[in-house]
Amino acid sequence: MRLTADLWVSAYLTRLRLVEIPAFVVARGDATAGAVLVKLNTLDGQASCYQRSFDLMTGDRKWVVLNEGAESDVDASVAKQRGFDPDLWVIEVEDKQGRHLLDEPGLE
Repeated sequence: MRLTADLWVSAYLTRLRLVEIPAFVVARGDATAGAVLVKLNTLDGQASCYQRSFDLMTGDRKWVVLNEGAESDVDASVAKQRGFDPDLWVIEVEDKQGRHLLDEPGLE
C-alpha cells in the first residue's frame, strides 16, 4: 500500500523541521495521488530539483535530479512541470549545506 501524497509531504516536512532545515509547500497537488517535486535552494543563487523515479531494472523508486543550476532556471523547469501536471506538489527546502534528507531511510 502506498502513502497518500499529503501524508508523505507532512512526514517529510516534519523530518526536515526536526533537524532545523526550513521547508515549505510551494504548490499543493492532489492529496491522494499527486507526484512530488523537491526543490533544494542552497541560498547562493543555485538550486536543484528532485523527482521520484521508478527504476525499471530493479523495481526500486529513487529520487533523481530533474534539473540543477541557477535558481531561476530550476524555477522555470518546475513551472513547466506544473503546466503539464496540475496535481503536482512542490516542496522548497532551503539549506546552505545542501541537505534535503531524501536519501535517508523511509524517504528514499
